[in-house]
Amino acid sequence: MSDELRGGETILGLELGDDEYTVKQSLFRNKYRVYDSKGNLVLQTRQKLLKMKEEFPFSDADGDTVFRVKAKNLLDVAGDYALVDERTDETVLVLTKNFTFFHHKWTLKRPDGEVLATVESRSAVLEALRSLVDVLSFLPHKYDIRSSDGRQVGEIAGRFSLRDVYDIRIDDPGALPRTALVAGAVAIDALEGN
Repeated sequence: MSDELRGGETILGLELGDDEYTVKQSLFRNKYRVYDSKGNLVLQTRQKLLKMKEEFPFSDADGDTVFRVKAKNLLDVAGDYALVDERTDETVLVLTKNFTFFHHKWTLKRPDGEVLATVESRSAVLEALRSLVDVLSFLPHKYDIRSSDGRQVGEIAGRFSLRDVYDIRIDDPGALPRTALVAGAVAIDALEGN
């Protein structure tokens, strides 16, 4: 198991040492680029459309695939997605979605089921309105990131833009693995169809 999943700085041969990242989605496809606070490209991915089983690779700045996110089952209504190390083919993180009409919540867990964090939508009213009225889907999403003991350790905040642009801020860098958190944030956006 990677050091990062036990509180270190790296995972999957990729070092993410920043506390702030910006994620930009292309205008017409689920293609994402992740930049650190200095504007350096650190991750990129493209979600393949119309696949029976959801799966998309994450590449580093050089275009080398380092991990992928994939649905655990063909028709995964429960919402379990695995972050899989490209080199070892081992699951290093599981994303589980728990949606209601008013609330979007994702749980980030180790493969053994231990909860690392939750990513929860901030506004029940906005989530309900987005569900009812497509026109309001352009409103930026905002999520709180909480450690397993309930402390807020960061946030994901969308910006007003024609394409999805959002910022990931990590307030407590030692609380969660950065790579897993950043990959999870991009996967959540793609899987929710935001």
